[in-house]
Amino acid sequence: MERILISGISGAGKTTLATTLADRLGLPRYELDALHHGPGWVKRPEFEDDVERFAAGSRWVTEDQYQRLLGDLLWTRADTVIWLDLPKPTVMTRVVRRSFTRAIDRRELWNGNRESFRDWPKPDHPIRWAWSQHQARRERTAQRIARFPAVDIVRLESASEVRRWLDGVPRNGADHAG
Repeated sequence: MERILISGISGAGKTTLATTLADRLGLPRYELDALHHGPGWVKRPEFEDDVERFAAGSRWVTEDQYQRLLGDLLWTRADTVIWLDLPKPTVMTRVVRRSFTRAIDRRELWNGNRESFRDWPKPDHPIRWAWSQHQARRERTAQRIARFPAVDIVRLESASEVRRWLDGVPRNGADHAG
């Protein structure tokens, strides 16, 4: 596992797992939300170039997001996809809890952006997105897996499966797990 893509719907735990894997395996970590969102939640014009640059590298971990902008770029470069295919109730609990906490504490997320309760009704808000797109995202991921047979796939379907799998991943890249 040298070029790892973490796939799943909003709230599945992509960022948390990517951060943990980067630390354990000594991989550079690239957070797509931080690269995408400029001030005022506006897309940064450098986004695609930044992603192209790191994806050309030999070692990285990132989230599977922004397909409408990136197409299959990350899938063509990844050697491993970790698919967080968690049940909708688990995802919804997580995404609501995360959004609520972010709206209350108003901490900066990326480039001066903060989440607020007034954003919740927007169709692209993570809560609404996770609710409406859960099944469609699952189907698109399954289709991509079929199109990229050379990519190693680790499909995890519950929080406990994620924990058990992660327990088998060595710290500091001492051994390989898969």
